Amino acid sequence: MLSRLWRTTVVLGAAALLAGATTLTTTSAAGADTQLCDKYGSVRVSGGRYIVQNDEWGDDTTQCLSVRDDGFTITTANHNKPTNGAPASYPSIYAGCHYGNCTSGSGLPRQVANFHSVRSSVAYTVAGGQWDAAYDIWFDPNSNPSGQNTGAELMIWGNHQGAPQPIGSRIATVSIGGASWDVWFGNVGWNVISYVRTSPTTSLNVDIGAFTSDSVGRGKISRSWYLTSIQFGFEPWQGGAGLGVQSFSTSVS
Repeated sequence: MLSRLWRTTVVLGAAALLAGATTLTTTSAAGADTQLCDKYGSVRVSGGRYIVQNDEWGDDTTQCLSVRDDGFTITTANHNKPTNGAPASYPSIYAGCHYGNCTSGSGLPRQVANFHSVRSSVAYTVAGGQWDAAYDIWFDPNSNPSGQNTGAELMIWGNHQGAPQPIGSRIATVSIGGASWDVWFGNVGWNVISYVRTSPTTSLNVDIGAFTSDSVGRGKISRSWYLTSIQFGFEPWQGGAGLGVQSFSTSVS
């Protein structure tokens, strides 16, 4: 996300909008290069193991994805949002449950206290504009919330371009998985912990358990909470076309 002004003024309304929009969301199975242009539309891929969602919650211009079984590419997007406000969207792929829309065989939800191994890998392409490329990982006191998660949102930024910054303020720099990460924290009704890679990359292989443990140690995530979804995508403020996920996988035990 960006300068943290938008979360305090916009995101709660956006969450309510998304909650209201779940009845309008359509989920279908992906064929070869399925086109997805519905603002809140979604497509099941990899036999239902993952879901690709358009999630254009912050803009009214056309945004379309070309969805494949292993990911997606943003084919149409000409966003022009101010970078001190909310992003246009979060086109993404995920495992788990998001607003009651669940994948199959994800191993989620999983209580933090019962983590053994939680990992994910992703490869992605970048493009011009102003955006971030990030995991969005959700935690909740309940195992299967039907609406907005109220525990914590853990973001892992692998790359970004332009002015956007995470929510809140930078509180530390840590080494996790052989890389250096700036840690940001803010609260918008739930905790938002963001880890921003100090050396941008176009692929990640992350131990989500290690990031979660760091956040638990900082008192931002409770071991009694449940991990409900693992998402990766892009938050574009300006532009967006050409950003894409080439491969994505998760493993939970």
